[in-house]
Amino acid sequence: MEFDELSNKVIGCALEVHKKLGPGLLESAYEKCLSFELANAGLRHEVQKDLPVEYKGMKLDCGYRTDIIIDSEIIIELKTVDGILPIHEAQLLTYMKLSGVKVGLLINFNVCRLKDGIKRFVL
Repeated sequence: MEFDELSNKVIGCALEVHKKLGPGLLESAYEKCLSFELANAGLRHEVQKDLPVEYKGMKLDCGYRTDIIIDSEIIIELKTVDGILPIHEAQLLTYMKLSGVKVGLLINFNVCRLKDGIKRFVL
């Protein structure tokens, strides 16, 4: 499967983090390390960005936050779980719809080979 250049850069950063840390840490540790790698790669991004729900013309803070959003082009949802479940995919797809971002990466760091823990979504 071939991804766009930005997705490939992000995945490269995630691979570097996983190579150094391996599985077994908290999601927050991977988030901080991935943010560090993204910054080193020159990728502008925001961590834990609020994501309001638009309802009847009003933006409501409902407590949703994206793990990482890159240049309003890719949302990254990080996990450290035994396996990706449909609810994890639905969470990312919902964030993509709410934000208008067309590309999402679901990355589960709790795997032996990170390539087995990455799923890409396009709306």
